Amino acid sequence: METRSSPIGPRLQRLRAAMTEAGVQALLVPSADPHLSEYLPARWQAREWFSGFTGSMGTLVVTLDDARLFADSRYWVQAERELAGSGITLERIPTGNASAHVDWLAANMRAGDVVAVDGQVLGLASAQALRTALDRAGVALRTDLDLVDAAWDDRPALPREPVREHRPPHAATPRADKLASIREAMRRQGATHHFVSTVDDIAWITNLRGSDVSHNPVFLAHLLIDADAATLFVGEGKIDETLRATLARDGVRLAPYADAAKALAALPGNSVLLLDPKRVTYGLRAAAPAAVRVVEAINPSTLAKSRKTDAEAAQVRQAMVEDGVAMCEFYADFEASIARGKAWDELEVDETLTAARARRPGFVGTSFGTIAGFNANGAMPHYRATPESFARIEGDGLLLIDSGGQYLGGTTDITRVWPIGQVSAAMKRDYTLVLKGTIALSRTRFPRGTLGPMLDAIARAPMWQQGLDYGHGTGHGVGYFLNVHEGPQTISRAIPTPEMAMEPGMITSIEPGVYRAGQWGVRIENLVLSVPAATEEEGRFGEFLEFETLTLCPIDTRCIERSLLRADEIAWLDAYHATVHERLAPRLQGPALDWLLARTQPL
Repeated sequence: METRSSPIGPRLQRLRAAMTEAGVQALLVPSADPHLSEYLPARWQAREWFSGFTGSMGTLVVTLDDARLFADSRYWVQAERELAGSGITLERIPTGNASAHVDWLAANMRAGDVVAVDGQVLGLASAQALRTALDRAGVALRTDLDLVDAAWDDRPALPREPVREHRPPHAATPRADKLASIREAMRRQGATHHFVSTVDDIAWITNLRGSDVSHNPVFLAHLLIDADAATLFVGEGKIDETLRATLARDGVRLAPYADAAKALAALPGNSVLLLDPKRVTYGLRAAAPAAVRVVEAINPSTLAKSRKTDAEAAQVRQAMVEDGVAMCEFYADFEASIARGKAWDELEVDETLTAARARRPGFVGTSFGTIAGFNANGAMPHYRATPESFARIEGDGLLLIDSGGQYLGGTTDITRVWPIGQVSAAMKRDYTLVLKGTIALSRTRFPRGTLGPMLDAIARAPMWQQGLDYGHGTGHGVGYFLNVHEGPQTISRAIPTPEMAMEPGMITSIEPGVYRAGQWGVRIENLVLSVPAATEEEGRFGEFLEFETLTLCPIDTRCIERSLLRADEIAWLDAYHATVHERLAPRLQGPALDWLLARTQPL
């Protein structure tokens, strides 16, 4: 394949030179950092640097004469375009197949070969699976090399942005109370120490926020908690003296970011260390002395932060009002300007919608990169317009906008699809089937503790009946002024595990879709809150939950094929629009209020 026009070729040459010098036949470059984050600081975007693929998930495998990028169906179209001319082959894998690159390495490496991966960015659970597969194939695994660093010229440094405190009333639970609850969970596990690396867990426990990662208000740190105190390993100068003193009063001391492994290595031999194998890297786990007994279990904070308190839920509802006001103002101006003949493009949609959110009280930033995809671009679930590649919004078709905001009182994530010009019968059919899926799951009642993946088929059923499906999950957890993607709950085809149980207070997205490559995409997304459901058989069959829809923005009815909706589905949509109108109308005026009134008329 021609590679001379791509910068990736020379980068891979430098990487292979480092591999040759180290006696390594294959290098694994995951999309990960020392905290196993989904969204990565620039320093750890090595997979993107060496492949050119900008998707948020994917794994690069480089051998001395080959290179493969493993990505699931959400990214296939994007990856094909971005890998063109790089010499890297796209390996198409089913969504959720996290072990495809492991299977490829085991099948394609020869006995005696050496595979390397930086243990500091390799998850403990992933390392165990990788080592097992390679051992069977007679292939050696090295985790003590950072070959990326040797080959990456001008690699970005660690971020230096300051850390700030998340204060009441938005931070409704005091830091001391959260630490006390963590220590109670440690006692139940028989642990003397608990090590946390996931940045959203650390931000939640400490009531601190930062800006080290795009779109997510988190900061790079590790946290070691014992029975009496806690040590926060964080970059020098990121926490000022006033905040340092505040943390000290709650028993939190500061230490250099790079000292986390040393602290683990210094644990007394009679220690019992609690850590989460899915949320800590192999390199950090290996730092603990062999005499230390390790208890592997989910981080207590991961479960706790997924269950929003009543005070947090109230703040989120208010953030949804602010977000809804911003969207109404944007969409009113957008539609009016199109009617006047203004030509928009996808980049302008992103900029203008973000500006509308920025005018709202409590807004801090976007919760992810806005997806504004017109027609064929909307068929790529993780599409992102760039100055080098974007579409003008003209002619006939569908405009998909997936966007969200970070507010001091909550995190939002919403997808809507809007008609541009004339909409075909096929587009309306797809749109209505997706809407039926959104409504079906939004109305569902289920026993408390139901595993999230068990709910996935409810949203897919209307599309399955017509032979349609989508390659991504139906719903993800959402943080409280934290990561827009949050576990442990998931509504997807994931293999169910006990921690995926649905509990009161969890905020989850509902976002089915249909994507026709090269034509159009449809996704309708709301965020919902799990709340207790009153039933006629109160208590006899256990506790039931239902969903309260939090998102406040009209669902466009001009794209609906009404004959496909049942009376009860129309009633749900009318009731939703009545709520949207009731909550937003008092905050709007002029053209934005007129737009809201028009878009919330009952069917």
